[in-house]
This record gives sequence, C-alpha cells and structure tokens, in this order.
Amino acid sequence: MKDQKSILKLVVLSMLVALGVLISPILRVEGMCPMAHFINIVCAVFLGPWYSLICATLIGIIRMTTMGIPPLALTGAVFGALASGLLYRLSKGRIVFAVLGEIIGTGIIGAIVSYPVMTLLWNYENLTVFFYVPSFICGTLIGGSIAFFFVRKLADSGMLVKIQSSLGSNVYNDKRTILSTSLTIAAFGPILFVVFMLLPQIFGESEIYSRLAYGALIVFVTLGVAFFAIRRIWPPAEKK
Repeated sequence: MKDQKSILKLVVLSMLVALGVLISPILRVEGMCPMAHFINIVCAVFLGPWYSLICATLIGIIRMTTMGIPPLALTGAVFGALASGLLYRLSKGRIVFAVLGEIIGTGIIGAIVSYPVMTLLWNYENLTVFFYVPSFICGTLIGGSIAFFFVRKLADSGMLVKIQSSLGSNVYNDKRTILSTSLTIAAFGPILFVVFMLLPQIFGESEIYSRLAYGALIVFVTLGVAFFAIRRIWPPAEKK
C-alpha cells in the first residue's frame, strides 16, 4: 500500500510538472508568471513542501532549456513552492497560509534573490535589489487567487481530504470561515482578469477587454472586502 501511494505521488508530480510547463506561457511576461504560482500552491497542498520544491525545480529547468526562459524560471518559483508547503503544514492545513507562503517566498525572497542572479549570471544592467518585487508579487496574487479558489472548492466539497488521503500526504480539514468565504469572493477578480486578458488572443485586440479585466478585479476584490466587513459587524444568526 505504501509503495502504491509513493508511485501515485510520482504520477501526480509528473502530471503537475507537465501541466505547469504547458500553462506557464499564459499571461507570462519577464518577471511575472501567474500560472507557475498556481501549480506551486496546488502541489504544496496535495503533496507537501518537498514535492512542491521538486515540481517547481523541474518546471523551471524544463522552461529554461526548451523555452529559453532566463533563471527567473527558478528564482521566481522554488522559494515560493517551498514556503507555500511549509506554511501550509505549520498552519495545520490553512489554505490561505499556502497562498501567503507563495507570496512571501516568491514575491519577496525570490524577487530579491533574482537581482544578483540576473546581474551576475545574465549580465542584466540597471537593476536594483527590489526591481522584481512588484511584478513577482503581482504574479503571485493572480496565480495565488486562482489556486485559492480551486483548492477552497475542493476542501468545501470534501475532495481535498480524499485526495490527500489517497496520496498518503498529511490530511487536513480546513473548514470554511468568514475570511475564507471573503477570499473566495475576491478570488473571482483575478480569475476573470485572466479570462478577459486572454480574450484578445481569440477575438483580436480591443481596449474593452482590458477595461473589463481591471473592472472585474476591482469589483470582486471590493465585494470580498465588503462581505468580510459586513459579516464581522453583523455575523449570521446561529441555527437552533
């Protein structure tokens, strides 16, 4: 049974690596790769920090060797992957901490480490220590929101526990709270942002898509904040 779960883990890891390479070009610009952060968080929750680190490393190496991506493919992924898994485990399975770990690991640590790497190894000039921080954090917020919504829905349906159990990973039951509901509402904003930003590739360039993307982002983030504030002031009545 233990060997079967180990094999299943490797199969899932391989699938996540393949998926990560496949979807990494979505909305990618140098210094921002939102879908890589989505894979990091999902892998961290499914398999744990060490598998997530391996997954991010393999994806980064494949992207560098086959797509000509600079070392940002590694510095912008491996630290967040490890931090996501570690914070998720230390928080006893709080999904929001998996996302927070990705933001801290990639958006801050990875961004700062990227400065000497790109300067010394890639001969980039006119960079500063915090040059990549804004774009890295932006990428983690987009990818992290999509991952949060995805994993949150799995947890609410009971599927996450089943997946973790079948893989032999640590099993956590993160129950829905006011905060998690608010974050789920807010997560629709980055998801729709990605959708609207992809539409020009299908239907042609138009300013309306960009306006809709930023409009959806602002609206749903505002709704999430408003929901949290209202529920904190007027909590729902307990069922008798």
